[in-house]
Amino acid sequence: MKPREDAHHGDLDKIDLKILEIVADDGRISITDLASAVGLSKTPCQLRLKRLVSDGYIDGFRAVINPQKMGLDHIAFAEVKLTNTSEEALRSFNEAVKKIREVEECHMIAGRFDYLLKVRTRDIGRYRRVLGELISTLPYVASTSTNVTMEAVKESW
Repeated sequence: MKPREDAHHGDLDKIDLKILEIVADDGRISITDLASAVGLSKTPCQLRLKRLVSDGYIDGFRAVINPQKMGLDHIAFAEVKLTNTSEEALRSFNEAVKKIREVEECHMIAGRFDYLLKVRTRDIGRYRRVLGELISTLPYVASTSTNVTMEAVKESW
């Protein structure tokens, strides 16, 4: 996730922001190449990178798996309405939804429903099973509604 120009960046300067932008694009970049790209020598660049990690600006480094290569071409967004929104209900739902592997994202929403889930599966049949056997049986779920993606136009920040 790249830093945005309109976001609040706290104590970050232009070099920190450039480091974040570069490692967001290439988390495997060598410290030598990163230092060169931001105009620093290796040691100061490495210290800044470590500080960005320790201060929580960088959550970690991971491989981004291509879902299409894995046969996970089907994306659906499930709108979930809960029976109530007490703290206990929200906490229970939040903990349980994190255990469903097919749920890529879960957002609490202010609006006509309570949660929006991005669900990725291999096909509509598998999605139907995930919805019926897993999502609909989560704690406090009253109802769901599904929107199926026809084409992902932009998925990254």
